[in-house]
Amino acid sequence: MGKRLSWMTLAGLAATTLAGGPLLAAPPEPLTAERLDFEPWGSEQPADALCRGRYVMPAYRLPPPEPGKVASESRSASYGEDGETLLRGEVVLRRDDAQLETPQVRVPASRERAFAEGPMALRDRGLLVRGDAGELSLVSDAASIDQAHYVFHDRHLRGDAQRLARLEDGRYRLTSAAFTTCDPGDNLWRLVGGDVVLDRESGFGTARHARLEVKDVPVFYWPWVRFPIDDRRHTGFLWPAVGFSTDSLDYAQPFYWNIAPHHDATLTPRWISDRGLLLGGQYRYLFAESAGQVEGAWLGSDDGGDGDNPYDPARRYQGEDRWYLDYRHAGTLSPRSRYRLRYGAASDGRYFDDFGSDFAEQNTSAMERLAQVDYRGDTWRLDARAQGFQKLDDPLLDRDKPFYRLPSLSAAARWRQASGFYQQWNSNYSYFWRDVEEDEIPLEREAATGSRLHLSPALGWRLDESWGHLEPRLEWLGTAYDLDYGERDTDRDTSLTRSVPVSSVDAGLVFERELDLGGRGYRQTLEPRANYAYVPARDQSDFPDFDTSERAFSWGQLWSPHRFSGSDRVGDLNRLSLGVESRLLEDDSGRQRLSLGLGQALYFEDRTIDMAGDPDTLPTNGANFYRATRDRSPLVTRLDWRLTDRWRTGWQWLYDDHLERTERAGVDLQYRSPAGHALNLGYRWELEGFDPSLDRSDDDFRTYDREEYDVSFAWKAGQRVDLIGRLLYDNTNDRALEQLAGVQWNDCCYGVQLVWREWIDDNDTGFVADDFTDRGVFLRFVFKGLGGVGREADSYFEQAIPGYRSTAF
Repeated sequence: MGKRLSWMTLAGLAATTLAGGPLLAAPPEPLTAERLDFEPWGSEQPADALCRGRYVMPAYRLPPPEPGKVASESRSASYGEDGETLLRGEVVLRRDDAQLETPQVRVPASRERAFAEGPMALRDRGLLVRGDAGELSLVSDAASIDQAHYVFHDRHLRGDAQRLARLEDGRYRLTSAAFTTCDPGDNLWRLVGGDVVLDRESGFGTARHARLEVKDVPVFYWPWVRFPIDDRRHTGFLWPAVGFSTDSLDYAQPFYWNIAPHHDATLTPRWISDRGLLLGGQYRYLFAESAGQVEGAWLGSDDGGDGDNPYDPARRYQGEDRWYLDYRHAGTLSPRSRYRLRYGAASDGRYFDDFGSDFAEQNTSAMERLAQVDYRGDTWRLDARAQGFQKLDDPLLDRDKPFYRLPSLSAAARWRQASGFYQQWNSNYSYFWRDVEEDEIPLEREAATGSRLHLSPALGWRLDESWGHLEPRLEWLGTAYDLDYGERDTDRDTSLTRSVPVSSVDAGLVFERELDLGGRGYRQTLEPRANYAYVPARDQSDFPDFDTSERAFSWGQLWSPHRFSGSDRVGDLNRLSLGVESRLLEDDSGRQRLSLGLGQALYFEDRTIDMAGDPDTLPTNGANFYRATRDRSPLVTRLDWRLTDRWRTGWQWLYDDHLERTERAGVDLQYRSPAGHALNLGYRWELEGFDPSLDRSDDDFRTYDREEYDVSFAWKAGQRVDLIGRLLYDNTNDRALEQLAGVQWNDCCYGVQLVWREWIDDNDTGFVADDFTDRGVFLRFVFKGLGGVGREADSYFEQAIPGYRSTAF
């Protein structure tokens, strides 16, 4: 799934607009590091330091004077007849937190101003300004300095200006100025402006006739720009994102609006040359008891993309309006009660395939609609919701549309006695509805809507000791339907009931022994386990399928009496599961180092209930028939082994000892390092039709035995360099499902992320013939102190490469 564009996100190269006035701004040459309070790191350098050193403000040379007074120090002083004072030789003046150091100062008789001759240095609360000459107010914070060079120590920000003036309100005004966050001697980038104002109190600056220079080459021009000088949020334009493909240009220009401390919004006009103007936006809010956001986008009359094939899926919505909307809200009503609201919708199932999302990683398979409130008590748990989904398949048949729950009411409770007895209560009432054309749905169970009441009380007793456990349990599943087939004439029963007892006994023993391996003490356990479950068959052939699917077999299914998820089917079962597990525990910490398990289920009767629900007819499909009539399950072997603190491996193998074939296998080897390295090696095998929950129209369904290799890594090649890569290979069809390679450079003043990706898009089907290859190049720049250029891809990479964590820019 993905946008079929080759993304090359760049800052707009507007060098042709830089001629004339904007180029006249010429700041003075920067000073050396020694004159800017810069100290290179020594032996105390932090492990995560990206800069070569830090700015350190030296101690004041004079103690603080009384408030409003001026303290001074000099080698000599002389006084003129008109009351003027002249100080010479290492002159130091201090007023409050401002300190001036200069060879000579002239103070007129009014004692309101002081004129300094350079070279001079002015210090004030983490600020250093050096210059050739300056004028300072002795009654306020105002000052002006010519040929200025300045440093904000805590922001790692330095710059130069023909003239720097500190205004009485605390702001700084600079003429023909530049600033950067790069270390002294490194001018990889700098922002140059004819008139720059820095406001440390609000945390932002503005510049007129501003240009961005990269290695002294102008690459971008703004007539006026507002930019942050700290980490606080500020209203203004964000960096644009530009995408190129063979025949199209994609340009997005976000604008951020910092409405209030608990409200903000981002507006993003986006021009796609072969589709039109897409208008996107996001609004977020945060209160003490609730938070939420609403986002969306709209494109009027899609031009259809750049494909030449009129049957291309990308051209399917040519001439139509394309849009999506996603609203989320969550809050608390009390310490035990919460609520959630969600509404998502898209114009069609291909929206995110064609356009992606500018604001978040969207679920491209469905969009949720939800209104929910719950209560979590010591005994009772209550949940009330109205819920539905828009399935994002294209095309989407009416019979494949999911049901809405309007409403769904649940109540659950648990009681436990000291004797080991316990009681449970679970109940749910749901009304199921979906928006379909009745004529498009066959007059079968899929045509029904209506209500379902499901009750599942349980009674059990558990003996739990250090040497083992025993737990007999009896559960009663009672279900009643009131169905509606609309205007159709049908002989089907609209009032259905079902009552099924579910009984099980679970027992296990724990044997332990002390073990010494490599000079370290361990406890090894041997834990045999047996589980018997009996569920009688009930005729469910007239029952609808609102929310149910058959579970694929696994280690967990060995110990569960429930063959189906949801409540529309209860699978018959007469089974004994036998297994054994051995664990290796560290004596000192109790941490588990190794867990190895082996188990198998023995069936005493055929399983007649499948999704058809008919107890008198076994499934006719070959794979389903074998699954229903086999007298034993596959052997299940699982391994979880923490080889060292950094290496871990896991293994699961399901082997059919009757047909002598593997049904499912998976092996993983993982490496995690405190330094940030991650390595993942994986292998997957799955027999065709192994997972009975998948329909042939599902994306994950495969018409072949699936054999895949998955190799991924994230490696810190140096203090500043991260490398990432992934290869997901379909060995059955001899093709790469995904290839990814990237590098991230994170320096003191900038960051670069460059990633190439090529992948197979399944086109919303499970058939190989419908697949096509997609590819992209992602490039992102971040200029520290200014922001980033390009689309962030970190969320996807963290999903694709387990253990990867992007270095913060």
